Amino acid sequence: MIGEGIQEDVLRALVEQHAVRECLVAKVDGGPDWGLSIRLGGPNSRLVPVRSRREKVRTWASLTAVGRFADGIGLRGFNVEL
Repeated sequence: MIGEGIQEDVLRALVEQHAVRECLVAKVDGGPDWGLSIRLGGPNSRLVPVRSRREKVRTWASLTAVGRFADGIGLRGFNVEL
């Protein structure tokens, strides 16, 4: 689950359980696409990227698209790193 990233169905369950502590949206590898990472534990725990079934990191073409995804799974907000 968390070794390489977290899949959408697991993320949805964690959001429903209020287990997600922080969400960060940032550019992936300095490119044009955006990625979403979450923190489950305390402030010293690491951020875990959201992954797709085929890729290690799920990406979105715009912040609007990330926002729609986040809203769809029940996230109420996220920080953006520019």
